[in-house]
Amino acid sequence: MYSRETRVLLRHYLEQGVGKADLARKLGVSRRTVYHWIETAQLDRDLDDEAVRYSPRPPVSTKLDRFKGIVQERLQAFPRLTAQRVFEEVRAAGYGGGYTQLKQYIRQVRPRPIDDTVRRFETPAGFQGQVDFASFNLPWGRRYALVVVLGYSRLLWLQFYPRQNMQALFSGLESAFTAFGGVPQELLFDQMRSVVIGDDRLSRGALVLNAEFLRFAAHWGFRPRACRPYRAKTKGKVERPIRYLRESFFYGRTFLNDADLNAQAERWLATTANRRKHRTVGEAPQLRFERDERFTLQSLASTPYPRLYCVVPSPASKKTPYPIDVQRRPLSVYAEAVR
Repeated sequence: MYSRETRVLLRHYLEQGVGKADLARKLGVSRRTVYHWIETAQLDRDLDDEAVRYSPRPPVSTKLDRFKGIVQERLQAFPRLTAQRVFEEVRAAGYGGGYTQLKQYIRQVRPRPIDDTVRRFETPAGFQGQVDFASFNLPWGRRYALVVVLGYSRLLWLQFYPRQNMQALFSGLESAFTAFGGVPQELLFDQMRSVVIGDDRLSRGALVLNAEFLRFAAHWGFRPRACRPYRAKTKGKVERPIRYLRESFFYGRTFLNDADLNAQAERWLATTANRRKHRTVGEAPQLRFERDERFTLQSLASTPYPRLYCVVPSPASKKTPYPIDVQRRPLSVYAEAVR
């Protein structure tokens, strides 16, 4: 079947005075067909109600074609790997194209539904920070990431520790405050809702503000709050840094030891996490922090916090320093001694 475009062109050239034989040869149709169209008035576009049919366009080669196998392999191994991480890896493999092209392809092969059904709200600059622990399994054991994110700018800080305890919490918060150059007015504790000092650990439940934690908060000048995710006033504000940390940083990387783990995390914060365009605020957290939030934070404490807690040794390390040798004597010996 000849397309409508062929007949439209034929009519156009006929009106220009081009010969029928030349047109038939030029358009690749027989002269009998040309005469048939003319005699049956099929060249009249007003009478031609046939739908236009277009053939699919041939695929256009792109710079991404050679690397699609790598992208699919990485997404198959780590389905929740972010587009930014995939872009960094294929660029290291020689990809010279743009990020947008890669991101569009990833959306095709890995659709991701939006599940954020909660209407979010914002907090003022310098007002709130969010604190959370997350566990990660490594070849040499489990490690715990202490994550602190500022509520306004979304500036992120993290450090990995071998234990999830009060010592790690205090040390991490002090390091985060130093990195931020100040202290937010309140800290929201997500998931980690209790602070238990008797057995030197953190566990879930209601936020238990023990004496030392209150002293620590007063020393640095912040107000601790428990996150109650089933209440709208906190649910709409809680960030999701742990999921982003797993997908953008942890998955697909190789770490040698604790020092290498924290060194890579520090580079990731400086080059990716705090430099990316945040989906909610539409700006890079580092830019938003430097412009609007840094000067609104409270001043750092003038002196380090005087820790009062002590680390209780494990049962295996408890030893009696001076063993006592008890001599057994018959009662007659003692009776003789008192005479």
